[in-house]
Amino acid sequence: MAWSMPAAAAPDARADFKGEAASTAARTIADWVVGSRDHAGLPFIIIDKSAAKVFVFDAQAASLGAAPALLGVGIGDDSVPGIGERKLSTIKPAERTTPAGRFQASLGEDFDQDILWVDYDTALSLHRVIAGKPSDRRTARLTSTTPLDNRISFGCINVPAAFYDSVVAPAFKGTVGIVYILPETKPLDAVFAMRPRPAPSAPTP
Repeated sequence: MAWSMPAAAAPDARADFKGEAASTAARTIADWVVGSRDHAGLPFIIIDKSAAKVFVFDAQAASLGAAPALLGVGIGDDSVPGIGERKLSTIKPAERTTPAGRFQASLGEDFDQDILWVDYDTALSLHRVIAGKPSDRRTARLTSTTPLDNRISFGCINVPAAFYDSVVAPAFKGTVGIVYILPETKPLDAVFAMRPRPAPSAPTP
């Protein structure tokens, strides 16, 4: 399904986080997505890198669930040109970023498992947490109480297997959706085409 231009804006609409704790940045983007209809009536995901947290919403912007995530070890909001074509062994730690931006995503497969392709050209995906090296302690990092130890991947987003199976995969089954990855070094409006909400109309005398 190809993305189409958003329908008329609904400036008073709000995303429903259903009580899930979320940062101001995540709520700002979620409400902008809904108010501008930037998601074009599709399911969408917001990835808050600073909080190392993933939020999944249905097409009506109601939360389907949230979970901690592992992210690229490199701090930054851009992908290195051509990184999707390089061998992992050649990618330096500083280049292992999870890029910020708006992506049209769909379910697919890599060599080992089914995944959500976020950006195929840069080999960026969201998938179940992998075992990795024992020293990576990926599962322990996911369950820790701080996001400070969640930077370990080459750039892909790792989430708990149960969350992927019960929330992510069903939300994107049979459809594309939109993934919004929040920046950590740039302002929100430098990454997303945000517009300020119009001021409320004056009451009619």
